[in-house]
Amino acid sequence: MAPQKAEVSESAGRGSAVLDTSGTLEVRLATTPAEIEAAQRLRFDVFYREMSAKASPEMLAVGRDFDAYDPICQHLLVVDRADNDKVVATYRLMREDAALKSDKGFYTAGEYDISDMLKARKGQKLLELGRSCVLKAFRTGPTMQLLWRGLLVYLIRNDIDLMFGCASLPGTDPKAVALQLSYLYHFQLAPEGERVRALPHLYTKMDLMPKDAIDEAEALRSLPPLIKGYLRTGARIGDGAVIDHQFDTTDVFIYFPVATADPRWIRHLKRKVAASAEG
Repeated sequence: MAPQKAEVSESAGRGSAVLDTSGTLEVRLATTPAEIEAAQRLRFDVFYREMSAKASPEMLAVGRDFDAYDPICQHLLVVDRADNDKVVATYRLMREDAALKSDKGFYTAGEYDISDMLKARKGQKLLELGRSCVLKAFRTGPTMQLLWRGLLVYLIRNDIDLMFGCASLPGTDPKAVALQLSYLYHFQLAPEGERVRALPHLYTKMDLMPKDAIDEAEALRSLPPLIKGYLRTGARIGDGAVIDHQFDTTDVFIYFPVATADPRWIRHLKRKVAASAEG
């Protein structure tokens, strides 16, 4: 794939770009090609330099992680205003209208069968999450909380009904994360009628330990912060893990109907959104 010039998606300019702030940090939507390229450079640094993902020659040449989905997505950024708006965290967001307008569809469909979910949610507003990463020095509670608050403000502003996507555990050996996978399977699966399943040729068993052998507190503690954040806010997990050899990860499906979030938190964020609109 040839290096791509970053483009801002059609929906990127809707509403205010700023979603929330905390100290010198600000969470907002990218509104320029330069901001998207900064997010892609952060992704490259985290995925390929720090971790064990395998970059293409084109990515190595430009020092950016990119693919054909970037131009049709919005890009959520956390920037440090004290450091010339340096991008320190990012998320890639794809709304269903953007997926339908392209010939790509949803990225997640390459790992999970989401067809029944899309049918069941027809007429609702869906949002796919992907390519999340945080600069190592900023992997702290305040940064993660700001990133999550910004995401939820985005959901409220855009009346999103369902958020979904893949989240990752490190490495490609399921046995090395047997505790985490088994905990997710036995305690956090989505309801049967709403459960997404990994594609048959990619399906990897998650129930590697019996339920009564799992230390729930230890399993939850050992999960990546992003997955813990999803679960604490009301998300559930699909059936089957998927081994991603390019990114050297074991992926699980995240299913988060916004209606399941803590209503007190949602009311607080709605007040914040209303106040920012009036101001």
